[in-house]
Amino acid sequence: MRKRDPIQTQLISARRSQILDAATQVFAKKGFHRATIKDVAKAAKIADDTIYNYFKNKTALLLGILDRLNETPEREAHFTQASKMDINDWVHSYIKQRFETLGPEGFDLFQVVLSEILVNRELCDLYSKQVVQPTYDLAGRYFRQWRKEGTLKSLDPALAMRVIAGMFLGVLMQRLIGDPVLEARWDEVPDVMAEVILNGVMEAKHA
Repeated sequence: MRKRDPIQTQLISARRSQILDAATQVFAKKGFHRATIKDVAKAAKIADDTIYNYFKNKTALLLGILDRLNETPEREAHFTQASKMDINDWVHSYIKQRFETLGPEGFDLFQVVLSEILVNRELCDLYSKQVVQPTYDLAGRYFRQWRKEGTLKSLDPALAMRVIAGMFLGVLMQRLIGDPVLEARWDEVPDVMAEVILNGVMEAKHA
């Protein structure tokens, strides 16, 4: 098989990022349905047809944004790092990093994505298959390893991971609807979430 020129690979990656940056801005501002490929091309400062060389349609664009927000290609490295750190420190730093990944446009974009996933069956299935399930599979492997080593409680990995993901999504939902406590103390949320995940909310009883 012929190897791809590394410079060409970098150029393709840069162009994809350019298009995804533009799509993120456009979708966050106009919403998924009102936005057009033409809008994205204009924001990216490229010809309309160029986008189709990288993304099949608007759904593929939105899926690309979700994949980037999820940091799917980097997840293996994230979890590998956990084996070299104290699990408590890693959970705190990992959750903080996930919140930071949202960026300044993250809340508007999350609202667009959520509303579209609820009504777009194709996007929902693709997101589950290409982004969510691979992440669960990877996390589950490490979860089982930590449970075997005695680092974690004997919980079912599939359920535990979904409960943790649900906590993250639930906090984002409350922030989207304007919860004043979350708006005022958003920087504190990652550490509080990490503490709840690691230690629960019950005060430890001393003998």
